[in-house]
Amino acid sequence: MSQVGERAFAGFRHEVAFYEGLDDLPAHIVPFLREGAANGEPMLVVMLPDRLEVLRAAMGEDADRVEWVDMSLIGGNPARIIPAWSDFVERHRGRVSVRGVGEPIWSGRRAVEVAEAELHEALLNVAFDHGPGWRLLCPYDLTALPESVLTEALRNHPVREVAHAPVHYAGRDHARRTFAQALPAPPTSATEVAFGPGELAVVRDVVRRACEAARLHPSAADEVVLAAHELAANSLQHAGGYGLLLVWDEPGALAIEVRDDGHIVDPLVGRSPLDLAAEHGRGIWMANQLCDLVQVRSGTQGTQVRLYAWL
Repeated sequence: MSQVGERAFAGFRHEVAFYEGLDDLPAHIVPFLREGAANGEPMLVVMLPDRLEVLRAAMGEDADRVEWVDMSLIGGNPARIIPAWSDFVERHRGRVSVRGVGEPIWSGRRAVEVAEAELHEALLNVAFDHGPGWRLLCPYDLTALPESVLTEALRNHPVREVAHAPVHYAGRDHARRTFAQALPAPPTSATEVAFGPGELAVVRDVVRRACEAARLHPSAADEVVLAAHELAANSLQHAGGYGLLLVWDEPGALAIEVRDDGHIVDPLVGRSPLDLAAEHGRGIWMANQLCDLVQVRSGTQGTQVRLYAWL
């Protein structure tokens, strides 16, 4: 990887490292962290517990110089990761620089989770491009991930280990293009309910019955119903007063989608700190806090917000 010895960076450096299993992981991450320790930089590592254990041991006495956070706690829904990095950078604003390590994709994640983690990686380039300079290194396991994921990693990271990678960095517009693409079509068996002014109770009732049929825990059902209500309210207020609710079952999941004819310009919607005074984004932000996974797409097809509750 192209490394620099400067203690301050002109902008955000989004870097990727490819490793081959746990035994190989420290060789790619520890030098990055030791450089940060030597520079006196605040550091945050967000990975699964088995990775954290290996890296903490490899860091020895310098392990206490690093914040260690379980990725499954904040990254189950990848839309929550950028707010976590934003908080870390903001907490240390005014320092010369900070650096982090984050691994949002690992073997065993559902395909829909991988898709959202890949969008997250692309959106990092949008979220931090014009902010303070800092470095984020994202590891990918060559032994466990499919070639398609590794290829997308190259598209999403401008700084790589090899100077002449087979895939070029796709730039910030890659995130915007992905955000504008329609989600895969739901099954033809999906329940469809059109709703309009005064019909939020209908939305809540349909979602509640779907949660009960799926045997969701009552507290989880309450959160899904609230999220769907907020999204439907967004459609009524900001997208012409009408929307469409779709509900269906997937293996191990209940899926709920709210779609309308509106258009969201900001691909970071729902990932920024909540502004209670803002007119837009509140419903999606709440959905991200309440649901196991949230997908947002907005383009020529209108706006789709798809919620998942794992069963």
